[in-house]
Amino acid sequence: MDYKTARNFLITQGKALETQKNPDAFLIRLKQGQPPIPGQLTSILLALKIVFDAAKDSSALERELVSALYKLSIESHLLFEEGRSRGVEWPPLLKEDIKRVRLAVGSIFSGQWS
Repeated sequence: MDYKTARNFLITQGKALETQKNPDAFLIRLKQGQPPIPGQLTSILLALKIVFDAAKDSSALERELVSALYKLSIESHLLFEEGRSRGVEWPPLLKEDIKRVRLAVGSIFSGQWS
């Protein structure tokens, strides 16, 4: 996966609740109480690492990408908790994977991988 593909993938996943174009997008599946598609979080985490590597020396990030990253990190946690409060039985490692997304987004914003 190259930077352009990673960027576009993250924007598509992060803006899915707004656009409703991709019913299998990560945030839409969480909102519906469905687990991610197998490999979906792995692809998100890989894309986040690629964006981090490309942007770590940059002093600015584009607004559309920042918005999508923010939504991926915040909305995924909120939707997970909402689902849990409704009685959704999430896959065992989903909470940890969502934490990894949040940490990776924070790394992109700070310029230091954690």
